Amino acid sequence: MARIFYSMAGEGRGHAARVKTLVEQLVPEHEFWLFAPDDAYEFLAPAWAHTDLPIHLMRIPGLRFVYRNGRLDLNRTIACGFKYAAWELPKVARAIRRQIQAIRPDLAISDFDPALPRAARVEGAPLIAFDHQHVLAACNLSALPADLQRHAWWMNWVVRWCYPGPHDVIASAFYAPPLKAGWEHVRQVGPMIRSDVATARTHDDGYLVSYLRKFTPRSVVEALLSLGRNVRVYGLGAMPTMGGLRFCEIDEHRFVDDLAGCTAVICAAGNQLLGESVYLGKPVLALPEPLHHEQLINSHYLRQMGVGDFATLDAVTPELLRRFLDCVPAYRAGLEHYRGVWNGTPTAVAAIRGRLEQISAGKSSAMPVVVEETTDTRRNAA
Repeated sequence: MARIFYSMAGEGRGHAARVKTLVEQLVPEHEFWLFAPDDAYEFLAPAWAHTDLPIHLMRIPGLRFVYRNGRLDLNRTIACGFKYAAWELPKVARAIRRQIQAIRPDLAISDFDPALPRAARVEGAPLIAFDHQHVLAACNLSALPADLQRHAWWMNWVVRWCYPGPHDVIASAFYAPPLKAGWEHVRQVGPMIRSDVATARTHDDGYLVSYLRKFTPRSVVEALLSLGRNVRVYGLGAMPTMGGLRFCEIDEHRFVDDLAGCTAVICAAGNQLLGESVYLGKPVLALPEPLHHEQLINSHYLRQMGVGDFATLDAVTPELLRRFLDCVPAYRAGLEHYRGVWNGTPTAVAAIRGRLEQISAGKSSAMPVVVEETTDTRRNAA
């Protein structure tokens, strides 16, 4: 049984969902220490609160987006990031170093958290970077508008800062742009599809699913209401029913059931949920925040794949939602290329197991993770 330290970013639920999927595939054959901030901790804590599995969950401080008047404040977010890097990050890295010294993990994995990579570098622990952000640094994104290409260029430096020292790289996304020269060592995998999503039986019961962030403008809710359709709304908490809108508390299993049975999805533009929707063959209208460049990049690729469309949150109108619903049959045709196929979980799990075998054999220095290409990877790349 290997001992694995695993840290993650805490904004939203996408990082934690990716971590949870991988851990569930590798436990109980291996023991995990998870370091989770904010939303990630709140997502993972109920899942393993009453379990005998060898999973130890610890809360740490992390980077956060800052919102003002319901909108992402990019300048304050950057300022808070610098403050975190100067004051919180050194303390968190020292605390994790002490954990490494006490437990001596065989492997460290980081999903865009900067603390564990720094601790692992000092203590000589093998590290895998397993995230979505490496797509922005390692891939040729020339298909994107110029402003998003500039953001990706800046993200290259953020990624390098986040992961100092030698490490392997696994990049997860529901799209697969070609790698840039010098990044051939990066292992590209599809979205991490949870086992309950992978085994879900899809059908169309006529309702819509909407997953919204808590700062979603009221106008978006009103636009959904104007459709006169049954919509199951997640992410805003429990509220009284409004017309056809039913507001649901987050419940993993019920959400997957609703996702499998819906006609289409109208949701925030995170990589994880878009990937799950595409896997289940559900047309998607993504609603990125106007200044959230990563969400905008995800949304552009969703449109280019022909499986959905997008509009920024401040541009949502009833007419736009109706136009999206009119196009659902065309998006379903585009989804036939991806439905039930594009799942990165088996490839990622094989890569982690392969690295652990290398470490067990005494080859602890960082090296590219090489695993056999899976059918889903080749098909998506085509």
